[in-house]
Amino acid sequence: MDLKNKVALVTGGGTGIGRATCIALAKRGAAVAVNYSRSKTDADETVEWIINEGGSAFAIRADVSQDSEVKEMVHRIVEQFGPIDLLVNNASITRHIPLDDLEAATDEVWDELYAVNVKGMFYCARAVAPWMKKNKQGAIVNVGSIAGLSGSGSSLPYAVSKAAVHGLTKSLARALAPEIRVCSVAPGAVATRWWEGKEDQMNRLTDNLLLQRISTPDDIAKLICSVLEQESMTGQIITVDNGQTL
Repeated sequence: MDLKNKVALVTGGGTGIGRATCIALAKRGAAVAVNYSRSKTDADETVEWIINEGGSAFAIRADVSQDSEVKEMVHRIVEQFGPIDLLVNNASITRHIPLDDLEAATDEVWDELYAVNVKGMFYCARAVAPWMKKNKQGAIVNVGSIAGLSGSGSSLPYAVSKAAVHGLTKSLARALAPEIRVCSVAPGAVATRWWEGKEDQMNRLTDNLLLQRISTPDDIAKLICSVLEQESMTGQIITVDNGQTL
């Protein structure tokens, strides 16, 4: 699929992988709706960068864990840009809890992570699907994680939620074919602001990776764009982790 003149929605688009993906899509000629929940300033900065470079974008707030807000967001995007062709389900949250501290994995933690990381992606896919089917083409990328493949990560509920994202990807690929392709990109460690103040930990991890580097948000964004463009692929979980899982 040629991304030029397509309409894209990127959730969690104000920072990190989301911001890099918004910019990468805009460079390829797509009009980008930059979703945010709390990071309005960051989303506005992303939009400003895109517009200053001659692209088309606007910021739109919605909590993806709330179905009604997702539906309203999609309605507003269609009003401003037209039918949505591309969806990047990037918005995710975590809680930092030792894996072996099962008591800390409370109902509140499970519910919060599943509401955003899994149900939020489903709500967004469900909201955009009618427009994609009407146009007889569309592509969705869900941002998973190697935590969902390895069972390790910032917390047990986070790792399980990302495994659910990978399962959701396969189920949606079946449910939305043949008009809509659905894949997942599963990054390893990425040099986002999460690593600020943890540079020593990042350096130790880098030494143990086959490629001895940490991915940048741009690395992940380029892969997301390539997956959106690839018309012969659906239901796939694509790992990009510098050999971390190997």
